Parts: sequence; C-alpha cells; structure tokens
Amino acid sequence: MLSKKMEEALNAQINAEFWSAYLYLSMSVAAAAKGHKGVANWFSVQFKEEQAHAQIFMNYLLSRGGRVVLAPIAEVQTEWSSVLEMFRNTLEHERKVTSLIHNLCSIAADERDFASSSTLNWFVDEQIEEEANAQELIDSLTAVDGDKMGLYMIDKELAARTYVVPTPLAGKE
Repeated sequence: MLSKKMEEALNAQINAEFWSAYLYLSMSVAAAAKGHKGVANWFSVQFKEEQAHAQIFMNYLLSRGGRVVLAPIAEVQTEWSSVLEMFRNTLEHERKVTSLIHNLCSIAADERDFASSSTLNWFVDEQIEEEANAQELIDSLTAVDGDKMGLYMIDKELAARTYVVPTPLAGKE
C-alpha cells in the first residue's frame, strides 16, 4: 500500500508526464510547419514515449492500490525560433523531469518504500538517456549552426527514429 504522500506525488508525476507529451507534440507540429519532417518525427516519438511514461506510472499506482487522479494539463509553448532552440528547451525540460524523478526517489527512500524505489530506478536510468540524447542533438546542431545542408542531414537522420514500447509496458498493451 502506498502512503498518501507517495500517491499524491505519483499523481503529480503522471500530470507532468502528460504535460511533457503535450510539449513534445507542440514541438512536433511546430517543426512540421517549418518543413523539418525528421525533427517533427523525433518529437512525435518523444510524445509517444511520454504518454507511455504516464501509463507506466498509472499502472504502478493502480497495482499498489492507489487512485489515479488526472488533472488538467497546463498550456505549453507553441513557437521556437529554431530547431536548436527546441532541443535546448528539451534538455532544460528533461533536467526538470530528472529532478521530479529524484524527488519521488527521495520520498520512497524516506518512507522505506522499496517497491516504489524499484520502479523508480527504471525512470532514473531513462532520464540519463533522455538528457544524453538531447545533449547529443544540441552538440550536432551547434556544430552545423547556419549550415543548411548540415541541418538537412540531421533532419534526415531524425526521420529514421521509431517508437519502441518501454520495457515496463512490453506485453501489456
């Protein structure tokens, strides 16, 4: 059984994951509107991943006898000056999500909630990957800054990204 504090924190995280999904959907359509189909694809996959993260948290909350409370999703940004700005915002956002996950880990540790700690470890690892991916794209975009052919090549590369069902959801959909 989850504590009330953990249940509330998990519900807040569910909302944060849906907000993240909404942000990445906004980035996807903004990129598509500017003709960056590969970037749009990358953010579309990110949108699906964030929805999956919310689903993982909902499944976990329900499995522990908790109650999922869906809250309204706050407004997200809809315009960016460049693809590079999008990925800089992505890294900044993923760092914020990392701090939210770490906060959940702290609650679990304080409450000696080993089941939640175990589940949260997957998210800790996921955030390391999310931040590294965003930083890698920032580095690549910075290297080709102002070079339209470079941006074209990165856009082509990002078009190949596909969605993979996260391990905690594999076989459950």
